[in-house]
Amino acid sequence: MRVVFMGTPAFAAAILSELANQHDVVGAFTQPDKVRGRGKKLVPTPVREEADRLGIPVFTPATLKDADVQAQLASLRPDVICVAAYGMILPEAVLGLPPLGCVNVHASLLPRWRGAAPIERAILAGDEFAGVCIMRMERGLDTGDWCVRREIPVDGMDATQLQSELADLGAAALLVALQQMEQGHVVWTAQDDAAATYAAKVEKGELDADPACDVESNVRRVRASLPAHPSRARLAGRDVILEEAVPCEGRPVPEGLVSAAAGRLLLGCSDGAMEVTRLKPPGKGSMDARAFLQGFRPPDGELRWERP
Repeated sequence: MRVVFMGTPAFAAAILSELANQHDVVGAFTQPDKVRGRGKKLVPTPVREEADRLGIPVFTPATLKDADVQAQLASLRPDVICVAAYGMILPEAVLGLPPLGCVNVHASLLPRWRGAAPIERAILAGDEFAGVCIMRMERGLDTGDWCVRREIPVDGMDATQLQSELADLGAAALLVALQQMEQGHVVWTAQDDAAATYAAKVEKGELDADPACDVESNVRRVRASLPAHPSRARLAGRDVILEEAVPCEGRPVPEGLVSAAAGRLLLGCSDGAMEVTRLKPPGKGSMDARAFLQGFRPPDGELRWERP
């Protein structure tokens, strides 16, 4: 089939790679390059990088509402438009353009976690299972019928790991859905709106660790973090990024205090201790707790930690 793909992050790029192996991807739409880093350089999206590698024409419109953009899209003559974490609303003129419609690879078990951050919200909520749905797109936010659904146990995975697993799962599910659509025997299932939950975008500082919170909540914040919205803590007056953490049993640490002994970094929470196993100090790269503690010079007296 002739396919137009729309997506932006690494999750979407992995799906594009698999899609291009079996279908004629005639164009890839992605967000415009963004200025990042101290050098203020323009950085392409992962989807643009993957499309360039595959030799797929790339389009980076600021909006899909523009008539010229819609005409450009129509000139590609797609049979179907496949969307994965594009980050842009598709207007009705686009939704009605391809003969087979527009389908979205959504990283949740719809109707649970409609919205922008389903992976992070599933981890924060302590969901036992996560998954993907191939959904028929309509005007509502992730409200369309779905045709293929796959799930996996979360099993302590962090957001990066879960994102990778769901990208692979989503790519396979999308290929199944496209085959069903092409052969004319796809079955669409309506969502139960009464069971819907909303996956709001993760706000700045939302995933920061807090000594007033319980251990499990803090560990989930660390696991739900991604480079775009890291989990931070202020340790002895210095902000650090927490990259990996686990609950610590049998080593009680008072709330707000730090235990830094025998190569282990324990942070006291409201109901116990969280062990930080990997972190990123300011101005340095990622390191394990033992390496961090070897160069750590704590101030005299009680060693405390707090929310930034």
